[in-house]
Amino acid sequence: MNIGVVGGSGFIGSHVVDKLIEHGHEVTVFDIMRPHRNDVRHIYIDVTDLSKTCVALAGAHDVVYILAAMADVNDVYKNPVEAGEVNILGVANVLEAARRSGVGRVILASTVWVYEIAVTEKVDEETPFCLSKVKHVYTATKLAAELYCHSYQKLYDLNFTILRYGVPYGPRARGATVIASFVKRALEGDSLTIFGDGLQYRSFIYVEDLAEGNVAALKEVAAKQTYNLEGVRPVSVKEIAETVRKLLGDVAIEYKEARPGDYSGAIVSIDKAKKELAWEPKVDIEEGVKRYIEWYKGIIKTRSKL
Repeated sequence: MNIGVVGGSGFIGSHVVDKLIEHGHEVTVFDIMRPHRNDVRHIYIDVTDLSKTCVALAGAHDVVYILAAMADVNDVYKNPVEAGEVNILGVANVLEAARRSGVGRVILASTVWVYEIAVTEKVDEETPFCLSKVKHVYTATKLAAELYCHSYQKLYDLNFTILRYGVPYGPRARGATVIASFVKRALEGDSLTIFGDGLQYRSFIYVEDLAEGNVAALKEVAAKQTYNLEGVRPVSVKEIAETVRKLLGDVAIEYKEARPGDYSGAIVSIDKAKKELAWEPKVDIEEGVKRYIEWYKGIIKTRSKL
C-alpha cells in the first residue's frame, strides 16, 4: 500500500513507520520534523493550516494515519486553546485534505483517556459515554476528533479506523512521559515523583506492540471500526516507580498533590482487536522497562562520545 503517516517523525509515529516498512509498504512521512530514518519520503506539513495541508497531502494514498497531536496532558492543561487547534482543527484539516484527494481510509490515533467519561469501570469499544463526566481538555479534544471521523464517513463516505491507545512507552519516548522521566531521574540519583497516591492505573503498552497494532488496523475488517490497543495488564503508577527502583537501585519515591483532571484509569478490553485484527500485546511492563533502560543508556553513552 501507499501510506502517509501524519506525525511520522514523533515517538509513536516513528515506530509505526518502521513496522510499515518492515511489512513492505511504501511510506511518506508528513511532519514538521524530519523522520528518524533517511529511506522514507518526507513532506513538511502544518496541520493547523487547511490549504497547506491539502497541498501536502495531494496525491494517491491508500491510507493516511493521523498521529500528529499535542499528547502531553500537562501541555494540554497549560495550553488548552492550542491543544484544540492541533488535536481538533488539525484532524479536521487532514480529513478534509483526505476527502479532496480521494484517500481510501484514515486511521486516527485516539486514546483510552476517552473512557474517563464511561458509565462503567470495565469498558470496551461499545461502552456508553456520559459527556458531563469530562474532566480534562485532552479528553475533550480526542472525543471531538473521533466525532469528526464519524461525521466525515457519514457525510462524505471517507472511511476511518479509530485506535484508542493505552499509555505508550519505549525507545524514543518523550522525556516527559512517566517511565522515561522515572528512568532519567533514577539514573541521575533523583527521587521519583508520584502525583496523588499512585494507585491510578494504566495499561502501559510497549511502543513496538502498539506499532504492530497500527499495522494490523490496515485490514479491511477495520474500516469504520474502533479498537482499543492496550497493554498486557493494568499497572499502577506506584508499580512503575517500584519497578524502576528494582531495576536501577534504591531510589527515593515521593508523593505530591494530584494533578487536576488526572485520569484514574479503567479496565479496558482488547478482545475486539484480538478477534478481528489477530493482535495482542506481548511485552509486559518489567521487560519493557528493561528494554527502555538499555536503549536510554545506549543514547547516553553515544552522546558522551560526541
